[in-house]
Amino acid sequence: MDAGTALLSLAAKTNDAAARRPFSLAARAALTTGLVLAAFLGAIGWTLSRTYAASELNKLQGHLHDYVITYIAGTDARRDGTPLMPDTPPDPMFSRPGSGLYAVVLGDSGFHWESSSALGRDFSFLHPLEPGQSQFIGPVDTELGRLYYYSFGVALEVPERQPVHLTFTVAQTEDELESNTAVYRRSLVGWLATLGVMLIVLQLLLLRWSLTPLRKVASDMSRVERGQSDHLDSQYPAELTGLTGRINGFIESEREQRTRYRNTLADLAHSLKTPLAVIRSQVEASELPPVVRAPVLDQVRRMDELVAYQLARAATTGRQTFAAAAVPIAGHAEDLVQSLEKVYAAKNVLCEFDIEDGAAFYGEQGDLLELMGNLLENGFKWAGHHVLLVVKAHRQPGRPRPGLLLSVEDDGPGIEEDMIEKVLQRGVRGDERVKGHGIGLSIVQDIVRAYNGELTVDSSPEFGGARFSVALPPT
Repeated sequence: MDAGTALLSLAAKTNDAAARRPFSLAARAALTTGLVLAAFLGAIGWTLSRTYAASELNKLQGHLHDYVITYIAGTDARRDGTPLMPDTPPDPMFSRPGSGLYAVVLGDSGFHWESSSALGRDFSFLHPLEPGQSQFIGPVDTELGRLYYYSFGVALEVPERQPVHLTFTVAQTEDELESNTAVYRRSLVGWLATLGVMLIVLQLLLLRWSLTPLRKVASDMSRVERGQSDHLDSQYPAELTGLTGRINGFIESEREQRTRYRNTLADLAHSLKTPLAVIRSQVEASELPPVVRAPVLDQVRRMDELVAYQLARAATTGRQTFAAAAVPIAGHAEDLVQSLEKVYAAKNVLCEFDIEDGAAFYGEQGDLLELMGNLLENGFKWAGHHVLLVVKAHRQPGRPRPGLLLSVEDDGPGIEEDMIEKVLQRGVRGDERVKGHGIGLSIVQDIVRAYNGELTVDSSPEFGGARFSVALPPT
């Protein structure tokens, strides 16, 4: 697996973690508001629709009642008790066959009268009512369609005869009622939908304005993480002042603790290096027999190597949440190569750079120098004449600090695949004839691991030698 694949693997892990991230506050509020608003507007729409339907039904009953009263007022009885119906109907629709508005009168002795609109229609479902009795019924399924009808019973007084009992009925199909209701419902849905969209947009605007302080905190945190600011701003609402104050305190505490830690390690390095140097010089100047002096010097050398390795490992800071600043790579790479060219001047090594503009390391400068210095030194050791340093940034949306891809290639003999794991072990050198402590690559591994990255070793596609690649993920 090369460094590019390793970087993609790290990015995939980061994306998986982001995919499992819970909804943001804005998304939660918008979703909740949308559901509540939909339920609220739905309830309002249902209530208004039912109310309008009831109003239309009452209106229809009133119209049918008025028609019945008009027919009753225009009806008279002959001396023989035969009802005399009015010549002019209260509405022209009563004269148009199949108009949907019908009038029927039932009376004693099988009397039956129908308006012109009802001729040929079956109204057998009607029945007489007692005088003064009324009823409004519907909708009723008939061969004429679904009908609403209003009936009213009366008794017409006839001189010197028994009153004539009549039942006046006016019926109307539900088509007009349903048509009016459907138009109202469509209009209601349109207005409620428009109102809902307007309310959602207004809510989102208010929500965006309300969450502005939180976005400012997130933006300021990103600036601190990128090293563009030392602390969070102090201008926040009262509800966030306590939180931001504690975050600022944590940032200062982390930096102070890291500084004390590194100073302590530096003091420890000086404390250990000096006694070891004194012991070495005294043993070398002593007249001890070679059989005694050689093992002592060997143990002193091993102690010196162990101290150097453990101090370098302990001083590795690792990935920091609040980096002091981004460390540019190009300048430090040039300084390291100039130093190595002097050390390995006899080999006449040419080191080429392929460094992306603006590539930076987000961490401690000492970690970068240890990481890049050990890889470059390893390349100079094994190279025939060429070394290539490649540095590229890996940016990922939603991550304030880009990842880093750093590789060092040489035209040396390369490393056998079965030797790679052994070479990466502390204190092991690829060739015992090459000088060194064998701890450089182990230190590189510790630094890479501290920054949650990956170190891979394979063959250089350009030079044929070894390629050491480091992939650090975006943070």
